Amino acid sequence: MKQIIHTDQAPPAAGPYSQAVVANGFVFTAGQLGLDPATGQFVPGGVTEQTHQALKNLRAVLEASGTNLDHAVKAVVFLKDMNDFAAMNTVYAQYLGGNSPARSTVQVAKLPLDGLVEIELVALIP
Repeated sequence: MKQIIHTDQAPPAAGPYSQAVVANGFVFTAGQLGLDPATGQFVPGGVTEQTHQALKNLRAVLEASGTNLDHAVKAVVFLKDMNDFAAMNTVYAQYLGGNSPARSTVQVAKLPLDGLVEIELVALIP
C-alpha cells in the first residue's frame, strides 16, 4: 500500500505528482524548491536563501508523513550552478549535517520556475 502526502506547510505540487508518497516504511519526497508556501514565490535572495526554504519545505513534508529530517537516508540535490555548491552545502549541513544521509549533487541545465536549487529526500518512517 502507498499513502499520498499533502501539507499546506509546503508548496503544492505544480503538476500531476504528490509532495510525497509513503510506502513500505519509507517516505519518498518530490523535489522541493525554495518557494514560500504562503506566496508561491521564491524567497528573496540567492542560493543560500532558496536552500534554507527548500529544506524547510522538506521538513514540513516529512513531518506530515510522520517522520523528520533525522530519519533521512538519501538526498539528491540539483543545482543550477555547481559554483553554488559551497553555499548550498553550508546550509544543508545545518539541517542534515548531524545525521547525514547518503547524497548525490548534480548540476542541471534548468530547474522548474528557474530555481537555483531543488532537493529531494528519502526517509524512514519510525
